[in-house]
Amino acid sequence: MGRAEARKAQQQRGARRAPGGRAKGTTGKGSDGKRSGIRRFFTWKKIVGTFLGGILLLMATAVILYFSVNEPTDPNKQATLQSNTYRYSDGSIMARTGKMNREILPIDKIPPDVRTAFIAIENKSFYKDRGIDVMGVARGLFNTVRGKGTAGGSTITQQYVKNYYLTQDQSPTRKIRELVISLKVDRRMEKDEILAGYLNTNFYGRNAYGIQAAAQAFYGVDADKLTLEQGAYLAAVIQAPSQYDLATAGPNGTRLVNIRFNAVLDNMVEMGELDEAKRKTMSLPPPIKPKPLPGMDGQKGYLVQAASEELNKQGITDAQILAGGWNITLNVDKAKQAALEKAVQDELESKLDRKDTKGKPQDQSVQAGATSVDAKTGAIVAMYGGQGLEEKSASNALRTDYQPGSTFKPIVLASALETGATTQDGKPITPNTLYDGTSKRQVVGSKIPFNPQNQDNRNFGDPMITVQDATNFSVNSVYAQMIVDVKPPAVKKTALELGMQDREGWPEDKPAMALGTMSANTVEMAGVYATLDNHGKKVTPTIIKSAEHKDREFKPEPAIGSQAISRKTADTVTKVLTGVVNDEGGSGNKVRSSAYEAAGKTGTTESNVAGWFTGYTPELVTVVAMFGEDPTTHSQVTLTGTAGLGRAGGSSFPASIWKAYTLAVLKGEDTGKFDLKEAEMGAVQAPSRSATPSPTPSASSQPPVTTSPSQNSPDPSKSTTKSPDPTNTPTKPVTPTPTPTPTATKTGGPKPPDPLFPQSDGH
Repeated sequence: MGRAEARKAQQQRGARRAPGGRAKGTTGKGSDGKRSGIRRFFTWKKIVGTFLGGILLLMATAVILYFSVNEPTDPNKQATLQSNTYRYSDGSIMARTGKMNREILPIDKIPPDVRTAFIAIENKSFYKDRGIDVMGVARGLFNTVRGKGTAGGSTITQQYVKNYYLTQDQSPTRKIRELVISLKVDRRMEKDEILAGYLNTNFYGRNAYGIQAAAQAFYGVDADKLTLEQGAYLAAVIQAPSQYDLATAGPNGTRLVNIRFNAVLDNMVEMGELDEAKRKTMSLPPPIKPKPLPGMDGQKGYLVQAASEELNKQGITDAQILAGGWNITLNVDKAKQAALEKAVQDELESKLDRKDTKGKPQDQSVQAGATSVDAKTGAIVAMYGGQGLEEKSASNALRTDYQPGSTFKPIVLASALETGATTQDGKPITPNTLYDGTSKRQVVGSKIPFNPQNQDNRNFGDPMITVQDATNFSVNSVYAQMIVDVKPPAVKKTALELGMQDREGWPEDKPAMALGTMSANTVEMAGVYATLDNHGKKVTPTIIKSAEHKDREFKPEPAIGSQAISRKTADTVTKVLTGVVNDEGGSGNKVRSSAYEAAGKTGTTESNVAGWFTGYTPELVTVVAMFGEDPTTHSQVTLTGTAGLGRAGGSSFPASIWKAYTLAVLKGEDTGKFDLKEAEMGAVQAPSRSATPSPTPSASSQPPVTTSPSQNSPDPSKSTTKSPDPTNTPTKPVTPTPTPTPTATKTGGPKPPDPLFPQSDGH
């Protein structure tokens, strides 16, 4: 048998031994010519077909997802919550309000190199990609499914979508939605808009959400002042805010944040966005120590209230304010604000015993309010609202439930001068015009009877007194007659033109209006007197210097308006009011000082429930008021007995506060002089009794006796006022001699009043 035949026989024997095996060669086919075993399932055609089918399935799934997952129409609640930032006039932060410490900025408020720092470490292809990183997403999904947490790789667009629309959970469903929405957002929005959203929604630590809050929290500057190095640190810290905060980081956190900081700068060099030589000079700038958010303590809450009220008046609702996002700069000067707070503390609060509810009940009832205005600009530079929001929730500077008292009298005089009014006997009303100063004198020419009592039922004149002296001593009977001569409607018109508000309850056509029986607050009275100080040009006090919001526009109304009254009228009234301060017996004499030139007017309301002092220098107008308010019922109560003393009118604590504050803020300044060249005092008039009958005063109308201050206390506020002593009463009423023009020292006239409680202060 040859070799060929032997091999053939061997193959035949093998085939018989394994009938299910290969019959011939290695083809893998059975006797019927078909593939056998596992190879029947893994052919090249099936593998390629399955692969292509899978791709088609994924594509179909992606298409279905793209059209089934809608881009949310509204962001999540946390994404748009912002705080409101309030600043002093110098730009320093006074307070922040709101649940979320965030202020959303437009992209142009963030330095370009700071933006690039975030791109360099988070998403170098940001300006080129379509909003997603497929490989990064695949890694993230794979690791999430395996339970290994996040793996990074998300683009800036994806992170923005997660922050703005979604939540921070790590479920596959959320990741898929993030992916689809990112594609849609990238198509709809500009890259810079996405970048701004990302920077504004990140959490940076220290309770700071967004780049602006982070810049303030870590470096004490606004975002537009960040350096590249500071921006690089903030870009590094967002990966692990609590771990990477250098103020609290341990050794490992410090090491890791330095690595990441350097990676930011190295990536910028690689991207061609940073010079390599400059890079070598850069190092991580340490952040400032963490500080608590500026709160609403002290007077800050009241200043925020005043700003909100001003925003309301110009169409911004409370809801829009509470939504946040406002960056509000006030006109409040930090130094002047501190000086006003100190003056109130030193001249009033330190003298009160607010804890002794039984021994000094009046001390618990005292509420103080004040407003200080720059007459040339209308800026409210300082304001005092009360002891604090915890003790008093509404600002005393803004309250309108008390009357301004005799601080209204200069408005009566201004109206008389402006309208050319005359007395009952036809003589023009000027500062030198004579009036009957008898207490309880019945007014002449009014359909409504009115016979007001002067302070302590005191008579002035014999019986005639000039308007100047009547203003100095705040004589009620004179101004009651004057408003009848001018006509109450005309006076009201002047008051509104000067800035007072026409509130419900304003006395219509009543002589009592002369005594300030309408309601007012310290802001509007400051506006009235600032208009006088500004030579008659209308001043509307404003506390807001600027207010910015990304979605709304706010333009403060001009604080300086047109001519409300003539300069001659305004200057004449100012000159008269300098007499109130400079006259030896003037009700405002307590504030006289060689350090400044001042004009002003006291005011004390019926039953001594409120005391006002409104005064001004050429530089500054300040209104200080005290109110008696029962802390339980909130009803109006008398201030008499405050600090254990007697009557607490406008010339007492309010005048003391005014003087202390004014001296403090003008200290070292070259204070100006009033320019009153157009003031016209009028001709001196001969005394006449024909137009103003003078009833005989009763015994009770005699002036009270004032005791001298105690030798044990140099403080003149320790003086007291006693009831009239019949054995020590003059035989006839006090009769001040009329003077042609106001002078610093008045001859004749009433005895100078007690320094703290002058008896000439009107109701």
